This record gives sequence, structure tokens and C-alpha cells, in this order.
Amino acid sequence: MALTARDLMTTDVETVAPADEISEVLTKLSRRDFTGFPVVEDGDLVGVVTEHDLVDIFQPSDRTLYVPFGLPPFLESLTYALDLSWDELDVELDLAKNAGRPVSDVMSSDVRTVGPDASLDDVLAVLVDEDEDVNRIPVVENGALVGIIARQDVLGAIYRERTATAGRDDPDE
Repeated sequence: MALTARDLMTTDVETVAPADEISEVLTKLSRRDFTGFPVVEDGDLVGVVTEHDLVDIFQPSDRTLYVPFGLPPFLESLTYALDLSWDELDVELDLAKNAGRPVSDVMSSDVRTVGPDASLDDVLAVLVDEDEDVNRIPVVENGALVGIIARQDVLGAIYRERTATAGRDDPDE
């Protein structure tokens, strides 16, 4: 029997809404063992938000100031770079500035999905795509999110299928 997305997916999917605040989503992520959430509005998948999306808004801004020294009569000037970034304070300021923004501002709306009847090969093709770094694949039927497949789900299914096959081939069992 060939495995399909329906066999692999988890149907109890934690989601967030596009209007959820970034601070809420960060808190929710910090309490989970996964790295993102499907973003759902009225039952339909509208995007995905990942740790990567959220970390991007907290990258310290470039606060390096270049100051030229050596005005005439000097022919050459020396330039000194002063690093004015404050790392932890910078992140806290970015958090305060962005905490109330809706997650729709940072989510990815171009999401790779599969249907419930997609084959194992279709699922694997999404997971191994070198152009994208996909860890979890939303399973969508008629626009509605019906499940999600994590890499762990696929690996577990392949392992169980192979060990069950090996067990049948073993004459000692």
C-alpha cells in the first residue's frame, strides 16, 4: 500500500491568525518544539510564519558611524569606524517596536502545500527542494488546512514501513 499525505499528516494543527500580534506568536513559539505556524483565516491557509521570519525583524540595524579625520592641510584622511550598536538593547528596542504588529506583516504567503491524496514521493519532493528550506508541509483541501506533515512524520513512516518489510523477510520471526 502506497503512503499518501493523508497517512502522514497530523490533523490537530496549531495555527495563528493573520491579525495575531508578533509578541503573541513569539510567546507561542517559545513554548513549542517546532519552528513555525500555519496562518489561517476563516479556515483557509493564507500563509506560514516561521522563526526565520520573526528573527529577520530583530536583526540589529547598522549603527556604525564612519568619521573621517584629517582635514586640510593633511593630504590623506583616515577614517575611523565607531560601532554604535548596542546588541541586547537593540533587540529589546526592536521587540518593543514590532511586538504589536500583526503576524501578516512578516509571514510568507507563498506557501508550498500538498493535497491529502499526494503521494509520498510528492511530499518528499517538497522536503528535499534545494531552493526552499521546508520543515513542515501544510496539507490543504479546497483552500482549507486539513493537516500538516513534518519531516519527522515522513522519516518515521519510512522507517516503520522498512522495518515491517524487513520483519516479513526475516525467516527467524
